[in-house]
Amino acid sequence: MSDDQTTQTPNASNTMWGGRFERGPAEIMERINASIDFDRKLYAQDIQGSKAHAQMLVATGILTNEDGASIAAGLDRVKAEIEQGSFAFRKDREDIHLNIEARLAELIGPAAGRLHTARSRNDQVATDFRLWVRDAIDRLSALTMGLVAALLDKAATHAEVIMPGFTHLQVAQPITFGHHLMAYVAMLERDLGRLRDARVRLNECPLGAAALAGTSFPIDRHLTAKALGFDRPTANSLDSVSSRDFALEYLAAASILGVHLSRLAEELVIWTSAQFRFVTLTDAFTTGSSIMPQKRNPDAAELSRAKVGRIIGALNTLLIVMKGLPLAYAKDMQEDKEPTFDAADAIELVVAAMAGMVADLTPNDVALHAAAGSGFSTATDLADWLVRTLNLPFREAHHVTGRIVKLAETRGITLDALSLADMQGIEPRISADVFAVLSVENSVASRVSFGGTAPSGVKTQIAAARARLGL
Repeated sequence: MSDDQTTQTPNASNTMWGGRFERGPAEIMERINASIDFDRKLYAQDIQGSKAHAQMLVATGILTNEDGASIAAGLDRVKAEIEQGSFAFRKDREDIHLNIEARLAELIGPAAGRLHTARSRNDQVATDFRLWVRDAIDRLSALTMGLVAALLDKAATHAEVIMPGFTHLQVAQPITFGHHLMAYVAMLERDLGRLRDARVRLNECPLGAAALAGTSFPIDRHLTAKALGFDRPTANSLDSVSSRDFALEYLAAASILGVHLSRLAEELVIWTSAQFRFVTLTDAFTTGSSIMPQKRNPDAAELSRAKVGRIIGALNTLLIVMKGLPLAYAKDMQEDKEPTFDAADAIELVVAAMAGMVADLTPNDVALHAAAGSGFSTATDLADWLVRTLNLPFREAHHVTGRIVKLAETRGITLDALSLADMQGIEPRISADVFAVLSVENSVASRVSFGGTAPSGVKTQIAAARARLGL
């Protein structure tokens, strides 16, 4: 989509942008140039922007009241035709702008040609795309809030369920299931902040910048910006038509959100395996096998994990499209929409699927508790006890604990299965009080530092998150 001149009335020898051209484009030129197959998704925003532009033209005396009313009514009819499926999109009219304008001309006659006064397809598409991305941010924010609500509900229900915490995918220390889920709430809150910030920076209106230099007509860009819900008009006409950083920022925020969700998806794949059995998903979010009747596959999680690649790919695509483009508009920028549209569909689907799986899953308390006690997960608690009770330097306590762990490992037993005499053989000052810190229950309950895994702290985290987010 581009427009370096006022749109002309079509004639027998050329298309809507003709006048200077005597012959039509080659067939391959039409194929590479046309964007109507994908930019038809902008129809609502295009009509919204055109109605606001027409209202401004009337308010500034550039357009008569009669023409303004005729244009508004005609645009409403075009929108109805598109939504009813009766609108005939034509590739020879290139894009959504020219398709709508041509149909408007069929409906209301010459007044349609006055709508393009004091604007270009360059500022028109920049406005349409900003409106679309703004809507996409609002949709994604609402869906993400839904996922956060599901996580908070599940975390509250299972705030005291003990599970293993991992580093390097090796059992590290006991934590609670609620605490683990709250880690994703923290990530998603930052994702919501990025979306909110992107929306603030996006919310300036390019309409009226025209092709690149502004216009000589006495337009009121502030009026148009207000009508379209923007905070203000963009400040520089060159930047207005040539920038797509608002889409890049949306895709960046969506990519980071997707990466966070891919981590949760990976954990669901691992947790639902027979080797872990940490959680179960119902038939609603699993599939079977065509040959192995015992299988229950976490396909929703696997597909969510995979679709994130498409979102990151869209960000990379647009970054490469924009890299090195001179000011102002170049037709390269027509390639901004397909990856953004595809990424929006993908991230919205992933967020919705993840919210469904979180609400659907049931933790296996017995398996989680058993795993939490494996791998000498309370070794750090033992080292901390040695520091607090025997006043050992932590490095020395770490060394003593390592020797005790090695002894238990050699015997194939857990730390709390060792006798007091066994431990005193390594450090004579150890007393029977040490057994109070070797259970996973006591380990978890002791982690009362701010942001820690103790159930009391997790419940405080949940309440604070609900208050911040209004959930």
